[in-house]
Amino acid sequence: MSELTHFDATGNAHMVDVSDKPVSARVATAKGHIRMAPETLAMIKENRAKKGDVLAVAQLAGIMGAKETSRLIPLCHPLPITKVALTLEPDDSLPGVQITATVKTTGQTGVEMEALTAVSVAALTVYDMAKAVDKAMEIGATRVVLKDGGKSGRYEAK
Repeated sequence: MSELTHFDATGNAHMVDVSDKPVSARVATAKGHIRMAPETLAMIKENRAKKGDVLAVAQLAGIMGAKETSRLIPLCHPLPITKVALTLEPDDSLPGVQITATVKTTGQTGVEMEALTAVSVAALTVYDMAKAVDKAMEIGATRVVLKDGGKSGRYEAK
């Protein structure tokens, strides 16, 4: 288990000590989507959902999710997030909504979990706001596509 940083030498879970790591600029981008019936997507695009503007509410929820990541994921450090950019793009070919979140900080650990949480919370919010008309929506393909900063350097998904 020594390869997994959230476990100590005896296999117990612990929060990684980052106190000796240098502060550096860090960024992470995550993507995901929510697939739905074409009629549900049309309702969202035309702003006809009974609960309101689905994409605007989901965007705010995703931003809030990024800021609350350390409260949701037990071993994540609370971070001074300096930026969260979240886009939700309707995609007729899916059909559904493509979600992208980019999170930045200057700190001692990365923001991949914050970007993933932003995408996940945004997708869950779309589901919540449209479930009355489409319970078969599917959330998927949530992944980190970019991570930069810190000792491990840059990662870009292929």
